[in-house]
Amino acid sequence: MRNPLPRVAAIHDICGYGRCSLTVAIPVLSAMGFEVAPLPTAILSTHTLFPDFVIIDMTDDLKRIIDHWKKLDLKFEAIYSGFLGSSRQVDILIDFIRHFTREDTLVMVDPVMADHGRLYPSMPPEMVEEMKKLVRLSKVITPNLTEAAFMLNYKTPTSITGKDIRQWLKALTNMGPEMAIITSAPLAGHPEASTVVAYDRVDGRYWITERPQVPSQYHGTGDIFASVLIGSLLSGDSLPIAIDRSAQFVDTAIRATFGYREKELGHHEILLEKAIGTLALPVKNTFYELLD
Repeated sequence: MRNPLPRVAAIHDICGYGRCSLTVAIPVLSAMGFEVAPLPTAILSTHTLFPDFVIIDMTDDLKRIIDHWKKLDLKFEAIYSGFLGSSRQVDILIDFIRHFTREDTLVMVDPVMADHGRLYPSMPPEMVEEMKKLVRLSKVITPNLTEAAFMLNYKTPTSITGKDIRQWLKALTNMGPEMAIITSAPLAGHPEASTVVAYDRVDGRYWITERPQVPSQYHGTGDIFASVLIGSLLSGDSLPIAIDRSAQFVDTAIRATFGYREKELGHHEILLEKAIGTLALPVKNTFYELLD
């Protein structure tokens, strides 16, 4: 089925309340000029910071949805996966990627499974090995530091040197992807910065972009970053421009939110709507650098 807009298959969970996963990916990519075809891996009543959230595993329904898409002969310019509802979904998504990927399809895996040194409560231990299988089929991966550590069988450090993070990034690309981006990297010597470090295996260069940290934490920033990143790469931006654009937008959204009283924001909700109009603007200032 032809489409006048580039189409992205977004394979994530959807939360009834809380700006993350599909409730972030759909508006961000739509604002950047892409059609989003959501494939929900789970349905949650809220994001996982809320107590007693309800989660509905969509594993048994994924194949039925995918089979219908195969009958429609849908085409995708990009396939973008995030939070999975169960480890059983990995083999289903591997089949999906192999069936729908063409020579020019951009496949990006955000291995959403851990943060702050531990797996999320809904993630079984076997998800780490299963996620490695999915990563092998990707062109781009966007783990945070904890997720990168799990995939590499390392301990999550409280800070990491430039030499070590280069080694981590190279090891991640040795698993299959051409490009690896580590977010939330506490780089040694940069204690007040929110740092993103990237590596392109094809040209062998490492890139870094940083923003001053805001003294608060918000749920869903990784989903926002990854959504802008795939939209930027699909628009033809280079890797350093893409990570810089993504980091700038996350910073803009955080600062649009930070000034409000916390009791007005619930569980630290990013006010995405306050910043989303900036996605249509061209990049004016860049802050990326080569990581020496």
